[in-house]
Amino acid sequence: MSRARKVEKGLPLKWMPRPHQVELWEALLGGARRVDVAAHRRWGKDEVALQWAAAEAMEHPGTYWHLLPEASQGRKAIWDAVNPHTGKRRLDEAFDPRFRRRTLDDEMKIELTNGSVWQVAGSDNHDSLVGASPRGVVFSEWALARPEAWVFIRPILAENGGWALFLWTPRGRNHATRAFEHREREPGWLCIRASADKTEVFTPEQLEQERVELIAELGSKEEGEARFASEYLVDFDAAAPGAYYASLLGEAEKAGRIGRVPHDPSLRVDTAWDLGVDDYTAIWFFQQVGREVRAIDYFETSGEGLAEIVRQAIASKPYAWGTHHLPHDVMVRELGTGRSRYDTLQSLGVFGVSAGKATDPEERVNAARLMIPVTWFDAERCGLGLERLRAYRKRWNRATHSYAGPVHDRASHGADAFGEFALNRRGAAPAAERRTVRPAGGALSWMG
Repeated sequence: MSRARKVEKGLPLKWMPRPHQVELWEALLGGARRVDVAAHRRWGKDEVALQWAAAEAMEHPGTYWHLLPEASQGRKAIWDAVNPHTGKRRLDEAFDPRFRRRTLDDEMKIELTNGSVWQVAGSDNHDSLVGASPRGVVFSEWALARPEAWVFIRPILAENGGWALFLWTPRGRNHATRAFEHREREPGWLCIRASADKTEVFTPEQLEQERVELIAELGSKEEGEARFASEYLVDFDAAAPGAYYASLLGEAEKAGRIGRVPHDPSLRVDTAWDLGVDDYTAIWFFQQVGREVRAIDYFETSGEGLAEIVRQAIASKPYAWGTHHLPHDVMVRELGTGRSRYDTLQSLGVFGVSAGKATDPEERVNAARLMIPVTWFDAERCGLGLERLRAYRKRWNRATHSYAGPVHDRASHGADAFGEFALNRRGAAPAAERRTVRPAGGALSWMG
């Protein structure tokens, strides 16, 4: 069946794009291979992706993936989803059972009679798909997915000429917004940004009702407005729902406290760490002048040992070091070696370590909230750190319809390090509550 027939009837069932979906559908028909769609809720992003994948799978035998951040989300949102307008499974509307050889429910996989394979999976477990060479990949809920999945899949599609379709709704400033703004300037990318006030999906009255209900449901005008701006108006700068610091950072931006903050060689540089073993390690770099705090740098890595972290983050910096603030467990000794991470840091030449006390996350959050209004941030060197702070958010409890403690994700490491400094910095807590460990002579700087 020709590509022209796809737009007339769809493949393999009759389907027509709604008016607001025509731009995307015609771009795909025209050969677009890289498409990024930031669109409001109920836009029908996955609907278009399913129809396109079905059409491509029927016309070009190959492997096709529809990735959600987690496989369980894929089952709910795609595999088991029912179209409320027709009462039929979306899967059956796109993939006619007559053209299927097998439907494997456990694997969320469809094998077509022409040899094509289409599968729903989690982008968090993309390594499990290794060995396959997909011709087309859909990244659904891209703003919530691990960006490493695209790093893994991109060279495969580049080599075989395959296509990639990114579908998402903003969740604060993160990798999705950053990538979108970069792709807008890149040849070969189609970027579509669609807010609900610019499409025919909702009437103005319905949108206002959604806004009012979100405020009522969340119990906060600020939270309700933020979620409405993010999910319906596709506002990249709206605070992520439940975000701890986004509004404070927005005020800092307006006040001009996020910009160029140069390192002052006459001042010592303090650091604050969140150490990951098989996870992210985050380090903030600060200078203080009276009550004013200057965030001059940020470092983050994953999967590296302490020696490599020290080499990259400490030994390579031209700073005169002050105090290195680390979590309380830096002093815990491993059963196998009898050494603590403090011992390891000291053997690597990192002195002046201050081990914080064990605290509730809310204490760090409250301390950080007090510190942000007196902090200046270097926008370039602290760009990733600011992204982490903006994305740090509370966990939504669906059972109680309320927010609980912080979500543990990529954002939490940078946020915890920032909170560690806010709680334990000079003037923030009595010295008796901290354990500062210095070698003989009281050296505070990294010794090469």
